[in-house]
Amino acid sequence: MKMDDLREYGANVDEGLERCMGMEDFYLEMIELGISDERFEQLGKDLEANNLDDAFETVHALKGVIGNLALTPLYETICEVTEHLRSREEIDYKPLYDKLIEQRNQLKEL
Repeated sequence: MKMDDLREYGANVDEGLERCMGMEDFYLEMIELGISDERFEQLGKDLEANNLDDAFETVHALKGVIGNLALTPLYETICEVTEHLRSREEIDYKPLYDKLIEQRNQLKEL
């Protein structure tokens, strides 16, 4: 993963680096940890079980992690899921979850 690839993906690299005290290696390491977070899979399980309370807690935690890393496209999708879950909306979350996982997988491939 390279900084230019992250910029092309849509990440706000400058903001993410600032939060990591300008240390590029640390920032990249934090991204690897963030996108490997097991809560992505847990969110899928919670949504499949229609457990909206647990799904909200899980996605809200991911929102903090991904937001601090300034991974903008993934963060925006997580925010969308978070707001639906905050309202406990009874919708089909699968398309949003699939989009979220696709965006995460794009990052993993960088």
